[in-house]
Amino acid sequence: MLLIKLYLLSLKNKVNFMEAYMKKTSLIVNAILVVAVIALFAMVLSDGKKGNGETRLSGGESFADNGIVFINTDSLIIKYDFARQLSEELIKKEESSRTDFNERARVFQQDMVEFQRKIQNNGFLSLERAQSEERRLRQKEQELQELNARLSNELMSQQERMNQQLRDTITAFLSDYSKQRAYRMVLSNTMGDNILFADDELDVTNDVVIILNSRYAASRKK
Repeated sequence: MLLIKLYLLSLKNKVNFMEAYMKKTSLIVNAILVVAVIALFAMVLSDGKKGNGETRLSGGESFADNGIVFINTDSLIIKYDFARQLSEELIKKEESSRTDFNERARVFQQDMVEFQRKIQNNGFLSLERAQSEERRLRQKEQELQELNARLSNELMSQQERMNQQLRDTITAFLSDYSKQRAYRMVLSNTMGDNILFADDELDVTNDVVIILNSRYAASRKK
């Protein structure tokens, strides 16, 4: 019975670790989401192309002499409705996965408590019955590990699809946007790290957000 008791302690520690891991994963996934989207925009926003004609913003300012503007990536991510929708979908998926895992881990922990109670009170009729229950708990432990891996992979796959959707949307938009305004370069300013100083007139974030959200709203009506 000593081996069974030692195994029981090991199982309890593993379940506690799994529960802590899923809680930590919730925070990590949200952080990864933000970082991944920021990185995505940083890559895509450098894809501006040179066009013909004079550079104009909605307010009529002319930047034809330099053809260089920038976008505040953080602000764009927050204000772009499509990015927010994808973020909410990923968070809901993560919450659903965490709830599913935690429920199964709770049942597993209850089974372990019951197993421990029987061991302490000689509740098993024979050593064979105790060993059979131990094997069942080992199998459930394996299933929990496999579930954790599967749910994590599903979250990563959804995040990759989200990144690709955003990349396709922004790439297609900037190609047309840059041609219409004759921009030679569109810079991405993330948390103020990429541009030490720039005139506010070169910030086209609001213009881009308005157009992107307008296109997104129109697409949802179709």
